[in-house]
Amino acid sequence: MAAYGEKLIVSKPYLLDPSLYLKALKLCSYQNVEKQFVLIHGNSVTNGFVSNLQLNNSLMNLYARQGDVKHARKLFDRIPERDVGTWRVMISGFSRCGYHRDALLLFRQMHRDVVRADRYIYGSVLKSCKDLGCLREGMQIHGCVEKGKFAGNLVVSSALLCLYAKCGKMKDVRLLFDSMKQRDLFSWNIMINGYVFSACADTSFGLFQVMLAEGKKPDCFTFESLFKASIQVKCLDMVSELHGFAIKLGLEISHALIRSLIDAYGKCGSLVNAKKLFEGPIRRDLISCTALITGFAQQNNFTSDAFDIFKEMILMRTQMDEVVVSSMLKICTTIASTSIGKQIHCFALKSSQIRFDVALCNSLIDMYAKSGEIDDAVLAFEEMEEKDVRSWTSLISGYGRHGNIEKAIDLFNRMEDEGTKPNDVTFLALLSACSHTGETKLGWKIFHTMINEYGIKTREEHLSCIIDMLARGGNLEEAYELISENGITSLSSSAWGAFLDACRRHGNRELSEVAAAQLLSMEPKKPVNYINLASVYADTGDWNNAFKTRKLMKESDSCNKAPGYSVVY
Repeated sequence: MAAYGEKLIVSKPYLLDPSLYLKALKLCSYQNVEKQFVLIHGNSVTNGFVSNLQLNNSLMNLYARQGDVKHARKLFDRIPERDVGTWRVMISGFSRCGYHRDALLLFRQMHRDVVRADRYIYGSVLKSCKDLGCLREGMQIHGCVEKGKFAGNLVVSSALLCLYAKCGKMKDVRLLFDSMKQRDLFSWNIMINGYVFSACADTSFGLFQVMLAEGKKPDCFTFESLFKASIQVKCLDMVSELHGFAIKLGLEISHALIRSLIDAYGKCGSLVNAKKLFEGPIRRDLISCTALITGFAQQNNFTSDAFDIFKEMILMRTQMDEVVVSSMLKICTTIASTSIGKQIHCFALKSSQIRFDVALCNSLIDMYAKSGEIDDAVLAFEEMEEKDVRSWTSLISGYGRHGNIEKAIDLFNRMEDEGTKPNDVTFLALLSACSHTGETKLGWKIFHTMINEYGIKTREEHLSCIIDMLARGGNLEEAYELISENGITSLSSSAWGAFLDACRRHGNRELSEVAAAQLLSMEPKKPVNYINLASVYADTGDWNNAFKTRKLMKESDSCNKAPGYSVVY
């Protein structure tokens, strides 16, 4: 037997020795030569080694590693007597190649055959439970582990941590983690990432400090999880501190870490730092481009940079996905550019890589609806195979924004008929539509439906909308009564401003004074609030109080109104 480069030759004099077959298979596994081990398999069968257990296990392992689980299973079924190694190879092969249901079924068959699993079998089958989200089966396997001798094994415990963390059972994860006598970096990473996945960012930061105190050195995976936690709490300082710590540990050269940093800086508001990292030595790929464009989409100051990156991706023929396109459509919505949005839409239709999922279709509806192209928004909506609450809400909001309250209500009724439950944003869109169209009775009905039928708590935005609706219709006393019931401080300054305008328009001096005084107490450094109160007094002929309010504004050092000016080009 000899090897030349990637070619492996088995000479005829050694064909009767099974140990040489094993050596040849081992060499095949190192060189990843599929054709050669298939040839060796055929020769072993021809020469009567079909029942050699060790040889069959090696052949199965090689087939499974190549992803050929079909031939591995055929070989498994032909083995007359199996040992724990045979089961391990097949179950691990199924789990590694994504055949998780087959791995679980085979584990059950092994259990019926009264074969005791080892730590690797438990690790593989628990991984399959995690990927399938089968918590019940995983808990049953956990029971088998506790009854056996692998309860404290690090491999098995780590697999259990992964399962419970993926299923959101963080209390069980913490109990198991605290009971572990031996913990490695992988265990800590599972815990930190599990808390991040469960939106418990503060707990993940606290656990990271305990990990450092125990002398464990974090790796790239640790930092990637912590950057996600920083995004959840929108803490830019934390991102900067973690970035500096990663540099001290020598991890700044990791491309995966830089991509995570770009995403964290972008989503926490530091697009300058995100852009610097993007323009550095990192290889620009889909992940880094997506992270930066998504960050740009959240702010309005870098739209030209986003378009430049998108053009570069097209020119470089970088693989595109629906997340990038959705972010670009969001930018088009922000700058009200329907023409560019339509071009991106056409690009997405022509691309075979981009999948029109719910999120992308929602971005299309939102863009067309906010840009006034309501017919295109309807077309995008009707073409969706699957709709979520945001899909319905975006189109309802579009109808309401353009004053078509009838179609907005019809769509809401259709939404209920098709079994989609509206949320607080849906009702906000309806209330806003009623406010702008003067449909006070309908607005009240929708408001009570939201509270009584759907049990949705009233937010400040709902309250502001219903008060604006009442005030516009001249129902000032009713609006003020609603304000008093919910607490005067519960209303925002913009809502008080709208209420003040309505009171002045309808000539209600008493409520105008209340609204103006409330605005002044909320924002005492804002000159417009002094001017509003002075105007209220002036409208009713109370020039003495109007003069006093103007004088008070001038005496305030922190309240200087900037003079108006015009610019002519």
